[in-house]
Amino acid sequence: MRSAGAVLAAALLASSTACSTVPTSSPTVQITQAPPRADGPVGIEPLSPEPGATPEEVVRGFVEATASTVIGHPVAREHLAREPAGSWADDAGITLLGADYATVTTDTGTVVVTGELVGTIDQRGAFSVGGQEVYSREFRLEQVDGEWRISDPPDGLLMLLPDFERLYERRDLYFLDPTGSRVVPDPRYLIGGEAQPTVLVDRLLDGPSAVLAAGVRTALDDLALGDAALGSTVEVSGQVVRVDLTGIADAPPARLAELSAQLVWTLGQLTSVRSVEVLADGDPLALDGVPAVQTVDTWAALDPDAAPVDAVGHYLVDGALWTAAETPAPAPGPAGAGAYGLSGAAVATDPSTGQLTGMVGVAERDGQATLLTGRYGGDLTPVLTSGSLTVPTVAATREEFWLVRDGSTVVRLPAGAPPQAVNAVTLPGLGRATALQLSPDGVRAAVVVEDGPRQSVHVGTVVRSDDGPVALRDWREVTPTLGEVTDVAWRTAGSLLLLAGDSGRERTAPYTVGVDGWDLSPVPTAGLPSQATRVAAAPGRPPLVSAGGTIWEWQAAGGTWVTLVRGQQPQPGTEPLYPM
Repeated sequence: MRSAGAVLAAALLASSTACSTVPTSSPTVQITQAPPRADGPVGIEPLSPEPGATPEEVVRGFVEATASTVIGHPVAREHLAREPAGSWADDAGITLLGADYATVTTDTGTVVVTGELVGTIDQRGAFSVGGQEVYSREFRLEQVDGEWRISDPPDGLLMLLPDFERLYERRDLYFLDPTGSRVVPDPRYLIGGEAQPTVLVDRLLDGPSAVLAAGVRTALDDLALGDAALGSTVEVSGQVVRVDLTGIADAPPARLAELSAQLVWTLGQLTSVRSVEVLADGDPLALDGVPAVQTVDTWAALDPDAAPVDAVGHYLVDGALWTAAETPAPAPGPAGAGAYGLSGAAVATDPSTGQLTGMVGVAERDGQATLLTGRYGGDLTPVLTSGSLTVPTVAATREEFWLVRDGSTVVRLPAGAPPQAVNAVTLPGLGRATALQLSPDGVRAAVVVEDGPRQSVHVGTVVRSDDGPVALRDWREVTPTLGEVTDVAWRTAGSLLLLAGDSGRERTAPYTVGVDGWDLSPVPTAGLPSQATRVAAAPGRPPLVSAGGTIWEWQAAGGTWVTLVRGQQPQPGTEPLYPM
């Protein structure tokens, strides 16, 4: 596993890869059913209890032994009394503790384990954040043949963070957004080894995680494909992976093509894999226009991190919309001329051509906020007035703008239609929303909410149906250790870039974090004249921030923030954004 520093560098220097280490605190990550074990030992295997070991030594030995990769955890069971040694359910989930934990023997002879609760993983593999909670559990022991053994172990694995980082790797499963135009990453964490390709396919056939399931679809939906299964272990030959499935022979070609895309994107992330061959009951799939041996390039159109090639960043200068091109200049039309006095804006693109098509802007005057809409470069028309409106956002999969009205009501504005309320009934319970940003695939939304003095980031799932309103639900907090978040943007479909208060230095600083809360890492602030106030990001694009009333761009090569035009004075501006 990579260190936090290496992961941070990768997150900022790479355009679309996601990090693979655990955060100090983080929410829902996928590890599917106490993840499958490798066939043989991997890494450092634990030791059996020493003769004459004290109760504390036995308990600590048990914790260390849960980090074994051997099926059934036989060494961990050696630390248990006879009955629990046979009944202990090591597949009932994982509890992750920080590296530093304490064991204390009580007056009654029990041993209390306390430590930082990083999180818990349920039987479906969902990791729930521990926040700043403290884990505490009392272990009872009894004498077995003169040796102390644990009589009441908790079901599941009790694992230390360094062990988890050493043994597990992040791997994304890929499902489909409702339009079928993007694949959507669903993070899982698996033990490394030769079995990983087979495990990935099994997990893909099992379906999406609980928090994502309502927002995505899979080629297996609504078909007899629900019986699809691996006919044999996934075969790896050189850089080619061969996947032989049963139960798919009668599926429509369109669904088989989607299934192929999901398999190729899922397996294509493995460093040893170059191409994938999909078989049905031993025979290669015969799909028009699809080669027998496929690569990610075969399905490049479904890239979750695709971004318009020519869509440069934008920002505001005294209410006018400007472009962050090589030579910054006002955007075309009245918005660029400052006719509306904008305080926020969003710009949509045509997915097929990459051309900038529509835009919305927010104008604030006399204590009222007005939403204006129109074609990019053309006149804007008022469509909604409210006491407050957040900066708008747009997803790449459809020309549809979203924002939050009066801190609690989520509103979407489809192209050519009036504003419509989004069913987000649980959002007000989190606090007052001050920022909302849709993911590049349009399946997730990140929101900054203010609850008293605390400001935090939550990620929800966008749920669409043919016969009901669009909903935004299944919220999970991703940065529980940060209490002063001010802004958020999507770096990729699977990672966020945010601004949050640094209590130690009493200033706002940028951070990166996975969509599931994995690997919260600070971003260097070198080059910035003052603390950042707003942030913008997009796949394959350098992040932008406003700081001190000027716009700054992240320079990957130097690991620093630089002016838009190298060697020149900072460009005045605020509220940076990227068209999507």
